[in-house]
Amino acid sequence: MPGLDNLGTGGPIIALLAVMSLFSLAVIAVKILRLLPVTSGRAARDQALADWAKGNKTQAQTQVASGRAPADRVCAYAMQSLIDGFKGPALMAELTRRGNEEFAAMNTMIRMLELIAMIAPLLGLLGTVTGMIQSFQELELAEGSANASVLAGGIWQALLTTAAGLLVAIPAAVGASLLSGRAERGAQAIENAVGRLMVIEERAPG
Repeated sequence: MPGLDNLGTGGPIIALLAVMSLFSLAVIAVKILRLLPVTSGRAARDQALADWAKGNKTQAQTQVASGRAPADRVCAYAMQSLIDGFKGPALMAELTRRGNEEFAAMNTMIRMLELIAMIAPLLGLLGTVTGMIQSFQELELAEGSANASVLAGGIWQALLTTAAGLLVAIPAAVGASLLSGRAERGAQAIENAVGRLMVIEERAPG
């Protein structure tokens, strides 16, 4: 594998793509760890909602508050607010705000992965175009007497940037898609838990 100094105009672009690749892989690893618990605790929430429906409100709130998922945090706040007598449109507005904050936190840095997936192939293409320009300039300066192997070497070095751009973009695109889907499932868990809680509360006698 040649050094970056042997890649001509593509060298700096390859270096930039390498940095982007390391950054995107680090972001993917961090986001996987942070998003692991967002869909957890459904069975515990179901049990807590069953306890709430039976009138064991404090026990239900305590059980949900011990969870790690965003749905647990929002649901625990909703239960505590209802216990304290805070209800109605004001409570729903606050729960919506908290749910949006949780969803925004789950989506942090995913946009960056999407950006990398979009610009990495363009950077690779830029490297290829500039490399091809350089190769044909050398051919022109040689007035047609350039060695074909030299020209071919310049062309493959130029095309290398396109391959590097795709190698960076594909994992970033896949990671962004999968992580975004998990964040959406976490948001759905929040809506499901809070919605069920409010239905139970509305149907409660008195």
